[in-house]
Amino acid sequence: MKKVTPFLMFQGGQAEEAMNFYVSLIEESGITNIVRYGAGEAGDEGTVMRALFHLKGQEFMCIDSNVSHAFDFTPSFSIFLTCESEAEIDTLYEKLLEGGQALMPLGDYGFSRKFGWLNDRFGVSWQLDLPFV
Repeated sequence: MKKVTPFLMFQGGQAEEAMNFYVSLIEESGITNIVRYGAGEAGDEGTVMRALFHLKGQEFMCIDSNVSHAFDFTPSFSIFLTCESEAEIDTLYEKLLEGGQALMPLGDYGFSRKFGWLNDRFGVSWQLDLPFV
């Protein structure tokens, strides 16, 4: 069966660090598989050729790019995470923001109880939502 999987391309060998960070913060998450570059292959030995991880049931694929690019992540694509409690949204926002950039600080913007948008230290954009219901 074919499926759609969000794909994250990291530069500078950050894919594994990012995956470990995300799965340590978000419950019901884990790393499914990591394939690494070996000696003499296209990427730096030991970096991520391809990996699968999941966050609350949503699967993601990521790589460490073996080519330098003039582009990186952009907030026009973000990971939207619905939180279950105020404690969860507060903790996730604080930890994801460390070394990153706030785009919309946590607050009541009228469309949910609490919402925040940020870029984490890897440049990945996150929208955290605590809905009314």
